[in-house]
Amino acid sequence: MSKRLTRIYTRTGDDGTTGLASGPRLPKDHARIEAIGGIDELNSTVGLLRVQVSDATTDRLLEAVQHRLFDLGGELAMPGTSIIADNRSSELEQALDQMNADLPALEEFVLPGGNEGAARCHLARAVCRRAERELLRLSRNEAVNPASIRYLNRLSDLLFVLARVLARRDGGSEVTWRKGT
Repeated sequence: MSKRLTRIYTRTGDDGTTGLASGPRLPKDHARIEAIGGIDELNSTVGLLRVQVSDATTDRLLEAVQHRLFDLGGELAMPGTSIIADNRSSELEQALDQMNADLPALEEFVLPGGNEGAARCHLARAVCRRAERELLRLSRNEAVNPASIRYLNRLSDLLFVLARVLARRDGGSEVTWRKGT
């Protein structure tokens, strides 16, 4: 296998631009680069979340999510490329349904927190929602794979439900919103 990076710094970005995998350079604050950055930040928060996950099934699920997020970043770095397929959202839905099956019905909004794992999951969910907005913003002016937008939407749902599961770990509980307190 060839080495992808032999030197980390190139100085080519010192002028405020960055290169896409497909060749062109864009300003670092371009909507496409913002979307790539949002996906990168989301992937990092999922990695931070994985440190708090103790069961192998959930860890494998989150590892697969990280791989899909790299795929999504690749799509964005190569305009016109579609890597995320619709079945990826279906995979998240199946996992979501399994996790949600044993949870009590929601009666009120849930505050982020409960324990460290749940709090990290809520942070990942919020970052996911922002990444989704950045991708939608990009899609207003450029072609974006609609399956990728759906994937992020479903992923934020999954992270919410996983936060509810993690809040109950080791006898813990969720903290729900009490209006006016």
